[in-house]
Amino acid sequence: MASVAPLTLFLKWAPHNFSLQNCRSNSSKFSQKFLGFGKVSSLSSYGNGCSRRRSIFTCSASNKESNSSDEISSTAKIRSEVLTPFRSVRMFFYLAFMASGGLGTLIAVTQLIGALANPFRADEVPEILKGLGIDVAAVSIFAFLYSRENKAKNAQIARLSREENLSNLKVRVVDQKTIPISSLRGIARLVILAGPGSFIAESYKLSEPFTERLVERGVLVVPFATDGELPTFEFDESEDMKDLTSKRKRLWRLLPFNISEWSKWIDEQKKLANVSSDSPVYMSLRMDGRVRGSGVGYPPWNAFVAQLPPVKGLWSGLLDGMDGRV
Repeated sequence: MASVAPLTLFLKWAPHNFSLQNCRSNSSKFSQKFLGFGKVSSLSSYGNGCSRRRSIFTCSASNKESNSSDEISSTAKIRSEVLTPFRSVRMFFYLAFMASGGLGTLIAVTQLIGALANPFRADEVPEILKGLGIDVAAVSIFAFLYSRENKAKNAQIARLSREENLSNLKVRVVDQKTIPISSLRGIARLVILAGPGSFIAESYKLSEPFTERLVERGVLVVPFATDGELPTFEFDESEDMKDLTSKRKRLWRLLPFNISEWSKWIDEQKKLANVSSDSPVYMSLRMDGRVRGSGVGYPPWNAFVAQLPPVKGLWSGLLDGMDGRV
């Protein structure tokens, strides 16, 4: 494969001394700082207005190959087995019953041929036909059940493979750390927004009344401007609004990294969902990285608040795997 020269574009909204680096810190320390238990970084680079301006993102291409489809498929299969541990058992029994029915059918056909060839066994034909019908029906039913189970398994593995691809995508935290989405499993519930800059700006405004409750539920937003025009976000820096402003900065502190990979993944999801490529969409993830829900248009912030349990307090730990109604 011919080498691809690195392509570097700079973010206008990033500081001049911005440097790309991998997040190699301990995950527990990072989660404490990331979810707001540490000091929140300043977002002065966003400016004081919510105007749109062209953003040029940083991305790179190299000869290093990403994870192969075999590796992703293997991971997805393991997760599929964990999520549905009895599916393999059911499929085994379906195959066993099909084999038993097929053997019975073969025996019944042999007996039927012998009975039809011998006039003295004509009275056995109705009973043989009855048994043959039962065997054929059994094989058909279990073949249908196996086919349905196999289709569900393949669909689940395909979905989990797409989620694994998503987990390998990277985001940049405002303090200039670049991390894969998989690092946020068990830490945060991501809401991915993909649309033009105006869609991102309006989503930002609509989220304001729900800021505190969204942060309590571990929600973090990843805004992806499909037109390359990421809006700047307006924060009230007054003393009275200091606490709310801190939470809003925490809620909107992620930015997509390596835009070409993000664009490719989002386009694939739209194609699979039969959604127009220029439609603004949102996608919410569970704590474990699985897709919880998605839709066209603005995200339902009020529904997230109503359906998602808090990530700390009385219900912490007990409801970590229960991300509300889908």
